[in-house]
Amino acid sequence: MAEQTLMDKLVSLAKRRGFVFQSSEVYGGLGSVWDYGPLGVELKRNIKDRWWRSMVHARDDIEGIDAAILMHPRVWEASGHVSGFTDPLVDCRQCKVRFRADDPRLKGPPGDPATACPNCGNRGTLTEPRMFNLMFKTFMGPVEEQAAIVYLRPETAQGIYVNYLNVQTASRQKIPFGIAQVGKAFRNEITPGNFIFRTREFEQMEMQFFVKPGTDEDWFEQWREIRMKWHVDLGLRAERLRWHAHGPGELAHYAKAAYDIEYEFPFGWQEIEGVHNRTDFDLSRHQEYSGKKLEYFDPATSERYIPYVVETSAGADRVTLTVMADAYREEEVEGETRVVMGFNPAVSPIKAAVLPLTRKDGLPEVADRLYHDIRRRWSAFYDDSGAIGRRYRRQDEVGTPWCITIDHDTLSEETVTIRERDAMTQVRIATSQVQAWIADRLEEAGR
Repeated sequence: MAEQTLMDKLVSLAKRRGFVFQSSEVYGGLGSVWDYGPLGVELKRNIKDRWWRSMVHARDDIEGIDAAILMHPRVWEASGHVSGFTDPLVDCRQCKVRFRADDPRLKGPPGDPATACPNCGNRGTLTEPRMFNLMFKTFMGPVEEQAAIVYLRPETAQGIYVNYLNVQTASRQKIPFGIAQVGKAFRNEITPGNFIFRTREFEQMEMQFFVKPGTDEDWFEQWREIRMKWHVDLGLRAERLRWHAHGPGELAHYAKAAYDIEYEFPFGWQEIEGVHNRTDFDLSRHQEYSGKKLEYFDPATSERYIPYVVETSAGADRVTLTVMADAYREEEVEGETRVVMGFNPAVSPIKAAVLPLTRKDGLPEVADRLYHDIRRRWSAFYDDSGAIGRRYRRQDEVGTPWCITIDHDTLSEETVTIRERDAMTQVRIATSQVQAWIADRLEEAGR
């Protein structure tokens, strides 16, 4: 399979089977904005829920929060986003297309008469680079004036920092402790692309862990290990994951150290999560700009200090795409190509499909009862259309781990056949044991 073809196949499957649609498609679509269909929203929600359980429910030292998208404009001044969250851009005077100044297609310095536009090919039409802020700007209230400017947040982290003291006081947590959030963020990206990998509206899964200065390097290494293990446990192939350390020229202004977890996509190695040692930069800036003390008082030692922060930041959309790309495979079975989305059952959008062998002899009634019993606990699908082999193939293509067939023996023996997606093996169990059977395997897959 050609590498670029895989992405084409993923995009096609995503639309056809209801994972991801182009936003506003009936109007021609909106660039790099996507809608999640019935299966996509389940897959993405399962990934977010798994992250939340591992961060908040499974630990005593992390609290959850859901900060607002709109925040006081001074938040973004303190964070450096107003002055520093910019990209250098170049415009073509002829075709009106805009490029990043570091676009590899630019063969020569922008503004030089000899440099050709990568889009239209004309020379001498490119402007000098100009800085462009990536934040979406809007106005709060009825009057569009300078005093009413607010921003759609470009990251969720700042909502955690400005609530650090509130959460610490309310939860009575002691340092070290963390605050986790899953939420939307917005960036006016100039070069988005690769399906849902880089979009203008996206969701982040971020956790900020507040530690005593001097312990930050140990915690940084601990969180690197924890986060890589989470991705492997999610079902991603370890050989397609690696660490990328930020060198001196790559480090953000706030970072003491930074590592990216990268995945080998068809379009190359790309970041899916970052782990950063942000030192005390963020809390110090918000203390300075707000005038409110954000120091932590340690009652055991009577020390006061501004905590350091170790951040883990993953893109929910990127991880969803990673799971889809890693799960996709094609196999030859009895002379036909079988497309399989080999999801970890814990995150599969559909856990089980119930398939009556025929539409008569009382089989649909038994199947319907079992389907609704399963659906009270997990996502399920009912399919009575076509040959049983074709129905298996349809479920393979959306990643359903188990297909439950209701046949004539079900009526007399009260048993069903469960077919497993990956090995295509079948077992016969009592109808009354189906839910316990599924629960045992989901528990194992969720570990």
